[in-house]
Amino acid sequence: MAKLLQVRTGKFSLSPQNLEDGRLQLGYVETARTDLVRDALIGIAPLVAGGLFVIFAGLTRLNLDQLWQDVVVQSNLDFGSALRLATGRPDFWLWFYLIFTVSSTMLPSASDRRAWKPLALIFLLLAGFSLAAGAGPWLVANVLPLLNRGLRVLALVFGISLATHLTLLFPVWGVRLGISRLLHKTVL
Repeated sequence: MAKLLQVRTGKFSLSPQNLEDGRLQLGYVETARTDLVRDALIGIAPLVAGGLFVIFAGLTRLNLDQLWQDVVVQSNLDFGSALRLATGRPDFWLWFYLIFTVSSTMLPSASDRRAWKPLALIFLLLAGFSLAAGAGPWLVANVLPLLNRGLRVLALVFGISLATHLTLLFPVWGVRLGISRLLHKTVL
């Protein structure tokens, strides 16, 4: 994204690194400081690209929307049958792994989000001025549906990501506990 916006880039890394504050950095790209809009676009690029991939893989490759419809909305299948149906695809585990990996790395870092607060303040001020000027009904009719659609897409991205992470939570926790007991050491 930085190259598309003609922002100079420096070093980059794709390997995970432990940070001093205990967090794990899964990779980075150094970019030169630029204006608020380009900084915000560069910062949100991993979330947008990752979110698009998660939606694509979750809906077209794993059919999670159909699974949701069958189990929760229509109660056609019990959860076990629905799970067997979803995992019966020959490439299920590949797509599951890709969703897990991409959704683990798509969240922007603190430095990626640094331009978001000033832009949010500008948008809030513009919305406040628009409401004060009497544009409330127009905003409700034209902007609110777009905002609603955007928030639904965001909920879908995070819902698919949450489902994949929760699926792995207990097995990984059990393996970690087993290794800790076997080695008599705490495994993080």
